[in-house]
Amino acid sequence: MIDIVLIDDDVVSSFVTEKFLQKHIKQPFRVFKFSNATDALKEIYSIKPNYLFVDLLMPQMTGWDFIENLDPTALQSKIYILSGSVDERDIERVDESGKVVGFLPKQHVQKSIQEIFSC
Repeated sequence: MIDIVLIDDDVVSSFVTEKFLQKHIKQPFRVFKFSNATDALKEIYSIKPNYLFVDLLMPQMTGWDFIENLDPTALQSKIYILSGSVDERDIERVDESGKVVGFLPKQHVQKSIQEIFSC
């Protein structure tokens, strides 16, 4: 069973991303959706997801704040930034972070998810 955590305050974006996951993942999986990073951080260690998809711009706690608060020794998750931001600094920060596997632009989420789960 593949466990996926999706953290996004945009309900429509979250819905669309989940539909693309359903379309492209061929094995059993569960999606745990959170509309804010604060709630996700409280639950993440009990879920122990295989994949984390995190929006950057959210109220209360940003996606970057969430990632910085994660204990990498407690999780073996592949972390992807899922964002509508096209700010070069965010893309560079993904490369520099060491915790994040990739940056997925929301406008290309279907293609990105297809590539991640094409095995």
